Formats: sequence, structure tokens, C-alpha cells
Amino acid sequence: MKHRNGFTLIEILVVISILAGFVTMLVPNFMAARIKSRDSKRKSDLRQIQKALELYRQDQTPQIYPTALPATCTSWKNATDATIIYMSTVPGDPLTSCPGQTSYYYVRDPSDSMKYTLYACLEDKADSGKTSCPVSGFVCATGQAFCYKLTEP
Repeated sequence: MKHRNGFTLIEILVVISILAGFVTMLVPNFMAARIKSRDSKRKSDLRQIQKALELYRQDQTPQIYPTALPATCTSWKNATDATIIYMSTVPGDPLTSCPGQTSYYYVRDPSDSMKYTLYACLEDKADSGKTSCPVSGFVCATGQAFCYKLTEP
């Protein structure tokens, strides 16, 4: 009688089904971590833009905020002195590609040039910092109807 070394078909199928069970348990957790990571990047990007807006305002006479932000993925420099750089690259949403994609929404108060609001779409429905997106014409690329909002400091 010959003795064969190797695995039977049943043994291989059992191992494959156990691995498939592990994968199905881990994939949702991995996707949630990616969503939270992208939302953290969006919040960080808005804080960076907020700091650049403050630098811009300090260089203006009289001190005002810009009417619009520069295009994403471009450098934001002073219009009269190109050696003054507010942002080396204006950040864009992690889900959109550069250039020209509308990533973050900036609204300067038309009645007060010292007030503005920044919005970014969030993917995580359970995020504690979310708010509704009250700006008309601003559509989230992710299809979600909630935003993260920052105002002037």
C-alpha cells in the first residue's frame, strides 16, 4: 500500500473557508479605518487652509480675507510679492484627483469681509464634528449630505 504525502481536497476547502471567514470579518473594519483616515485628512486640510487665510489677511491693507481660494493642487502666493507663499500646495479632497476638482468649499461673508466659512464633505456618518451642508450649490463628491465646518478664528 502506497502512502501519499499531501492534502486532500476536503482539507484544502476547509482551510479556504476558514480564511474566507477571516477576510469577511476584517474587510469592514479596514474600510472604516480608511474612511476615518480620509475624514481626519479633510479636517487637517481645513485647519491648514485656515492658517493660510490668516497669513493672507495679515498681508492685506485693509485686512480682509480673499473672495475665493486658489485652485487645488496649486501654490498660493502673494499677488504682489511671489516670494511670500501662503501654501506651497493648496490641498484637495483625498477622493478627488488634481487639478481643478472642487474639494473644499470657501464662503466669505458678503456683508463682512472679516468672516468666512470653510466646508469639507465627510464620509463617516458617526463623526462627532459633522454638520449639515447649508451652502446651496455645494455637492459632496462622496454623495453624503453632511460636512465639517470651520469659521474664522
